[in-house]
Amino acid sequence: MRRVPRAAVLLAVLSALSACDTITRISEIGSAPRLSGIDNPAERQGWRQVRMPMPAPPDSTRSDGSLWRVGARSFFQDQRATRVGDIVTLLVRIEDQAELQNRTTRGRQGSESLGIPNILGLESNFSRWLPGAIQPDNLVGMNSSTDSRGSGQITRTEQVTLRVAATVVQVLPNGNLVVAGKQEVRVNSELRELAVSGIVRPQDIASDNTVRHDRMAEARIAYGGRGTISDMQRPRYGQEILDIVLPF
Repeated sequence: MRRVPRAAVLLAVLSALSACDTITRISEIGSAPRLSGIDNPAERQGWRQVRMPMPAPPDSTRSDGSLWRVGARSFFQDQRATRVGDIVTLLVRIEDQAELQNRTTRGRQGSESLGIPNILGLESNFSRWLPGAIQPDNLVGMNSSTDSRGSGQITRTEQVTLRVAATVVQVLPNGNLVVAGKQEVRVNSELRELAVSGIVRPQDIASDNTVRHDRMAEARIAYGGRGTISDMQRPRYGQEILDIVLPF
């Protein structure tokens, strides 16, 4: 059986993906991007349950006549999210700033000279073996010089402030909550998408049922969009492929 080259398979997959996206974009010509329906985050394509190292389960025995339940944090019902399906508000506030500057300078010079003025009297026969313009005292002469200079500077400033309501999709054995939230906002012909997911501790949820993003483990935050403005800012598929495969 003849094997299909990997490059051909990759090209076919890219063509299929680009064709699907192209058909979707063509179908939306003359109208704003369509909002996706509300669905269960656990049923989305690519979602899977999270498995993390868990401690030993606590002792769940009860004492007769006691008002305190083992593992309980208070006597009264807490309105904060604790079960699958509950909603919690995630507060995203990112303020990152980085500045890097590198400079490198290298230099090297070399000089080599080789001559044979006397070698057992054979130097008198050099004129018969070598062209007349060659002098035995200066047979080989080499000079080299190398100079390399490089400089680089990176300055990055990012600031993102968002609020999004997420749903508890899983409760881990140790009580931590796996949350996932998605928000879509359409303004004219531009659709902005926000997706946040991660793992939070119930005790990190504030009394107003909010939790900060820096309290989320394995946080995944995506903010982007699609529409007429995004199309103008994104390079074409052919240009993206050439940027990947071209070595220069």
